[in-house]
Amino acid sequence: MTWSTGLLGFTAGLLISFSTAPVGVSGAMFLLPVQVSVLGVPSPAVTPTNLLFNVVAGPGALLRHRRAGRLGGPLLRLLIAGTVPGVVIGAVIRVFAVPGPRVFRLLIAALLLPLGVWLWLRTLRPVRGRLTGQPSPRATTALAVVVGIAGGIYGIGGGSLLGPVLVGRGLPVATVAPAALASTFVTSVVGAATYALLSLAATGDIAPDWPLGLVCGLGGLVGGYLGAHVQPYLPETALRLLLAAVAAGIGILYAVQILHS
Repeated sequence: MTWSTGLLGFTAGLLISFSTAPVGVSGAMFLLPVQVSVLGVPSPAVTPTNLLFNVVAGPGALLRHRRAGRLGGPLLRLLIAGTVPGVVIGAVIRVFAVPGPRVFRLLIAALLLPLGVWLWLRTLRPVRGRLTGQPSPRATTALAVVVGIAGGIYGIGGGSLLGPVLVGRGLPVATVAPAALASTFVTSVVGAATYALLSLAATGDIAPDWPLGLVCGLGGLVGGYLGAHVQPYLPETALRLLLAAVAAGIGILYAVQILHS
């Protein structure tokens, strides 16, 4: 890794995490195409490298949330109960089945783009009968399992999927964001460890790019702390609109990649 690549990775991690941490998104979904197209991380090593980014970057925002007393609660336990086994399953699928990235990009674009637009419109024009309160524990855990599997296969943190769905069901961003980020961190630790073990039994670029993952993660560590710091100063409406913009932005990004692939 050259110094210019390291500087680019650090800057990308910082800016992405600062922009997404206030709404509970680690930014790994945005960093993934940067690693592939700009930093040249090979597949499937890009997946554990992205998980390594989450491991290093996560404590910044989590430390800030803990100091503010916003970390913990039943939602976090439900998310971890689903994402942890899911990420192990996803890692095994990624190494031995290697699903095509085009299908994943198509699914993400088809899910997040309309979800982001829906959340944006729902925030600007509230409707009667809006769902409030936490979804059922079974539904929340089932969603977390699916997100965990996707995280294990493609190296995403999961907050970009969990956040819009849970906030769209009526949960406040201030509740969802810390739980989603903490779940992302725990899931990424388990996922990165799973890939490290699988690299001992399989061939190819399976282990993470340690230097690049650490450098990007250090940028995310700083950006995540700053992003979590500004969250309490943003009104709920602004946070919901930001989350909607992040979801739609990821959907557009992956749709463009599909068109150019």
